[in-house]
Amino acid sequence: MSMTTEANPKHNIQASRQAYYEKISKHHLAPLWEVLRGLVTPEPKTQMLPALWKFPDVEKFMLEAGDVITAEEAERRVLVLENPGDPGKSRVTNSLFAGIQLIMPGEIAEAHQHTASAIRFVLKGEGAYTAVEGEKSSMEHGDFIITANWAPHDHGNPGKEPVMWLDVLDMHIVNHFQTSFANHFDEKMQNVNHEDGDSFERYATGVLPDGTAEVFSKRSPVINYPYRKMKPILERLKKTGDVDKRFGARVRYANPVNGGPVLPTMGAHLSLLPKAFSGEPYRSTDGTVFCVAEGEGVTVIDGQPFAWGVNDVFVVPPWKRFTHEVTGNADAVLFSISDRPAQESLGLWREGN
Repeated sequence: MSMTTEANPKHNIQASRQAYYEKISKHHLAPLWEVLRGLVTPEPKTQMLPALWKFPDVEKFMLEAGDVITAEEAERRVLVLENPGDPGKSRVTNSLFAGIQLIMPGEIAEAHQHTASAIRFVLKGEGAYTAVEGEKSSMEHGDFIITANWAPHDHGNPGKEPVMWLDVLDMHIVNHFQTSFANHFDEKMQNVNHEDGDSFERYATGVLPDGTAEVFSKRSPVINYPYRKMKPILERLKKTGDVDKRFGARVRYANPVNGGPVLPTMGAHLSLLPKAFSGEPYRSTDGTVFCVAEGEGVTVIDGQPFAWGVNDVFVVPPWKRFTHEVTGNADAVLFSISDRPAQESLGLWREGN
């Protein structure tokens, strides 16, 4: 009898609270105390999982896509890299989109523009180009190409072989703020008035045209950071022993005007991991997409090993500890991109080991 008496008050309290919650919900109100622990977590919490996409598999499916749909029909023939922790959302991390794009010989991906910023990291094939803001830039393996917010851009392949590249866009940041706009042009291709490599030679060689600082204070004016010019810098760092115990010999793609990130929302690095490199553990709050430019290795993410080779893509979710190890008989080179600049501008970014 006493147990029933003791249980009734708790039952009555829960029942009265539930009645209260149902009453206030009709006025679009909810009790914070019921959800606070899930909203303000002691450490970053993510539904995203580590994942790896092997390029031989992706390449096979991409070439099949070339038979299934034309570039004109698809607008952009892309296979989305969907994080297995959040399928169906077109997310590789919570903030970034990633996909592999294919353009076949003789095709044109018509000109358009959108609020989301995009980057291309070229994987395989020669003879294609991307035209951005009037500069027609040839695409070669390892090239890092930027399409800034609202920049007109189109792609074409006058060559003789399929060309594929990694796309990464900040569209989920844009869509979080519900600020997406897009525009298509009447002309399939934009007017090209700058020769290949113009922006690199104009802005990234130690001089700047007058009036540049204000125009390019938030994003880089360089369209293409060619791999053939980036790799020798990594070799110099390796030769002089400038090898980080976590990242290897690493450089950050920079805005040559102010040294800042190439885009306000996304930042990228290129790392040379010397032969037999075995990295120390690292973690940070920016979920990071990696792409293998050269070599073979294993990255252990949150205790799970992922073996990678050339052109493979893998993702490290936020605040998951990882280490890199080179397993091949030569140096490896990793490209990486994340939303670190956006986090830093908001005072949110952290790192640890």
